[in-house]
Amino acid sequence: MATSSRTEDRADPALPERLRLEVERAIQRSLKGIELLGAPPPTVGRTPKTVLHRRGTLSLYHYHATVDEVYRVPLLFVMAPTNKAYILDLAPGQSLMEFLLGRGYDVYMMDWNAPGDDERDLKIENYVLDFIPDCLRRVREDSGVDEVTLLGYCAGGMLSAIHVALMPDGPVKNLVCFTTPVDFSRMQLFRSMADAAAFDVDHLVDSVGIIPAEMVVAGFDALRPASRIVGQIRLWDNLWNDEFVKGFRMMERWGNETLPLPGGYFRQTVKELLRGNALHAGTLRIGGREVDLANITVPFLHFIAQYDHIVPPACAHPLVERVGSRDKEEVVLPGGHVSIAAGPNAIKRMWPKLDAWLGKRST
Repeated sequence: MATSSRTEDRADPALPERLRLEVERAIQRSLKGIELLGAPPPTVGRTPKTVLHRRGTLSLYHYHATVDEVYRVPLLFVMAPTNKAYILDLAPGQSLMEFLLGRGYDVYMMDWNAPGDDERDLKIENYVLDFIPDCLRRVREDSGVDEVTLLGYCAGGMLSAIHVALMPDGPVKNLVCFTTPVDFSRMQLFRSMADAAAFDVDHLVDSVGIIPAEMVVAGFDALRPASRIVGQIRLWDNLWNDEFVKGFRMMERWGNETLPLPGGYFRQTVKELLRGNALHAGTLRIGGREVDLANITVPFLHFIAQYDHIVPPACAHPLVERVGSRDKEEVVLPGGHVSIAAGPNAIKRMWPKLDAWLGKRST
């Protein structure tokens, strides 16, 4: 037995070091786990900005320039109504806003707050025919430039595309979308949850008015039922790694701060988009007008995440096909719904591509 043991030690000389490292990490996990219990939420959204306008659920921000020479055409981002905009401004070095400012862009952001009870009946019309045009007007006045590039993330991209399709002669010079849904028949789990036999959306909306954030989160969690458990396991395994913990806690805060939705918007999304697939079918009517994506003729760019479980590529692909622009491009990148824009790979892949595309069209 002694001879066998000495043979094993000679075969794996790194074993003592590995054992020491595992013991050290186990101690760090325990200590840092205790620290996390009383730790305040991580600070996010630190890139300096000014509130240009606030109205109910809407906040319009203008980020402070960080370089002397700025491109002529300002950028206006539109977030999805369910999510806070700081996912694009997590921390120094992990902020798309910081990156774009450093590259010389004039950046504005349409962010959302929880809707008040008086906003329970807000519909897609309110976003695309009121909020977006109002913010475009304010950006033009503030910047002194008549043209604006509109950039929309997820449902914010859908709202932006609908706006430009309805107002093709407006001030939008370029349109950029990120992981934007078009063919809702490809969002199979969401469609099954929205099926008329599954629940009465009219009764729900009439009863609660505003769809609670918990219900919105539950819908997303249903796409990956084990994701929260897996996330907690990964956190425990990496508690010794300060950078991992920092990034995990910022993403966790963003997920926990998912916003409630106006009942009118939710009802319309379920009935007309998820059940009727009206945007893809060309039958969606907003403000009494039919939404024809072919009316979009401005330079157009769409980023799609290859492993997106919320907006699968098959759901997003038809957008570039339907848009009427001659100058249009679809870019499929490795990553998920969030990591394509905010993860470490985004810094290497999406951000430089976005900068190169915008730089040629922002003068």
